[in-house]
Amino acid sequence: MIARFRSRVTAAFAAFVTMAAGVLIVPPPAHAIYGTADIKPIESNIAAKFWASATASSGSSTAGSAIDGNPATSWYSDGPSARQRLTVDLGGAYDNLRKVKVLFADRGVAYRYTIEASPDGSRWNEIADMSHNRTAARGAVHLFTRPGTRFVRLTITGTAKVGVSELQVFNYLRDDLTLGADLSWMDDRRNHQYWVNPLSADKGAGPHVLDVVKDRGMQFSRLRIFNEPRSESTGQPNAIPYQGPQRSLESARLVKNRNLGLGIDFHYADSWADPSKQPKPRAWAQLEFADLTKAVYGYTQDYLRQLIRQGTRPDKVAVGNEIINGFMYGNEAALIGTTAPPYFVDQADVYQSKPGGGLLWRYWKSADPAEQRLYEEAWDRFTTLAASGIKAVRDTSPKSKVEIHVIVGTGRLEKTMEFWHQFLTRVKAKGQNPDVLAISYYPEWHGTPEALETNLHEIATTYPGYEIDIAETSYPASGGGGAPMPNSPFPRTIQGQADAIQRVFQAANDVVGNRGAGVLVWEPVGWQTMFRAVPGMPDTYEPHASINVFNASRAKYVLEDTVHVATRVGRTPALPSTVRRLTTASNALTAIPVRWQPLPGGATDRPGEVVVSGTTALGKVTAVIDVI
Repeated sequence: MIARFRSRVTAAFAAFVTMAAGVLIVPPPAHAIYGTADIKPIESNIAAKFWASATASSGSSTAGSAIDGNPATSWYSDGPSARQRLTVDLGGAYDNLRKVKVLFADRGVAYRYTIEASPDGSRWNEIADMSHNRTAARGAVHLFTRPGTRFVRLTITGTAKVGVSELQVFNYLRDDLTLGADLSWMDDRRNHQYWVNPLSADKGAGPHVLDVVKDRGMQFSRLRIFNEPRSESTGQPNAIPYQGPQRSLESARLVKNRNLGLGIDFHYADSWADPSKQPKPRAWAQLEFADLTKAVYGYTQDYLRQLIRQGTRPDKVAVGNEIINGFMYGNEAALIGTTAPPYFVDQADVYQSKPGGGLLWRYWKSADPAEQRLYEEAWDRFTTLAASGIKAVRDTSPKSKVEIHVIVGTGRLEKTMEFWHQFLTRVKAKGQNPDVLAISYYPEWHGTPEALETNLHEIATTYPGYEIDIAETSYPASGGGGAPMPNSPFPRTIQGQADAIQRVFQAANDVVGNRGAGVLVWEPVGWQTMFRAVPGMPDTYEPHASINVFNASRAKYVLEDTVHVATRVGRTPALPSTVRRLTTASNALTAIPVRWQPLPGGATDRPGEVVVSGTTALGKVTAVIDVI
């Protein structure tokens, strides 16, 4: 979390303590929770993303009009020759594409076509065959399962000149996208009780917060580790070493006892480490650089050994926290200009007496040879320390994935890409390499959801050999009179909180090549919280309805949610009695009955379009009727 947040963490925590459509899912366990949120499974039209492109066998200049999300624009073939083709390149492979929608430009035509999917543009598998179609309809929805799909191709098998207004390809949340949270503050709140529904006779899951979040669908918990927890203002050891190594061993046991994934986030500091402050631990502050490098290795190895001995091997280890500006600052801090934490500045004779791992961004792109030398030397020191931490993980717990975690400030993607270039080049030269490239995302500091997608795509396509994580995100359910946070379209309500977090899940899931690995919400119990204190029940908390995003964001079923039919003026259209349903767990396609609302009186008396709603046991569908 960035500096402006960290400076408010203690106050926020104290205040919390004293205040005490076409995709369907089987609902989560039925417990009443605070507030309401309408949470539907996530779907994305990948064909409309900025990284997708379209080509055509003719009329190629308008091919992009078929994937622009605007049904008023269309691709038209040049003439009536047979086997006209429109191909969409999704920019990378996807494993959980489940639905294709095609909308043609002209009404009243019996279109004949096939749709195929391919991983590479060479090998094709048919996913829909309408080559013998005799029924007039402007469009159709086709359900399919074909992991590893990158290309989708529509082939017109008739001979008429054809126009396609939209070819949409929908992606759904993968089962292997890990959803969880940083829940380190569980250490501070051991006397608190959490229940799904504490006001009911059946309280549901509890009383530990991990019981509730697992019941609500979280799969993973990260724990931050301070070397020797100290006050940010005085630098004195805290009376109770919350989130210190020993207490975090107990937190790790609680996580693993519930079969949740475990992440360890080494701050390599005695207090908060983030982009504006990265203090050395006091015990290492006056070490010569070679000894500091050894201390990073020894400390990392020792703690991992303790975790392994107690049966809590971490699934993922972050070497540093939000280290876009380096970490373990030393005497280079004077050139960085850092003013936090207070003890680091007030005790400069201790903390800034020897070189550390701070980066000198002020000299990036400098034409001055002396300044460029300082820039390069800082990078070498930083990556030497980081490589030491990575090596300790590899030597001690080779099954644990190594994560490097930074930020992309608003409008600062170029800086982050320079970070990855310098970091990965240098640590590989030192014989090390991480597995996961991670960023934090808070809209107030890191931009719009669209900027998040741009940032993820740039990182993923520039460095295709790595998994991509969103290691921290959150969104408030209250405050500001409900107005959205900066750079966000979502109101500060329980529904807005659910929608904002789902949008981050979606961005991670849509990274090309299935490389979005996971999303962690940052401290949902105490920061931009997803819980509330229960009135009249001291130290007792219940979740907001928004917490169901972890269960409800994955589609159990995908419906043929739209049907297109055509009818003559004055006639009653023939609406289907069933629509298709795809069960994602089994990939089975089955029919499900649908009951249509009656047509309005006189609906087909003149040419045009009539829309009718239908109901199934799993939700609503829509019929679009062309009256011709």
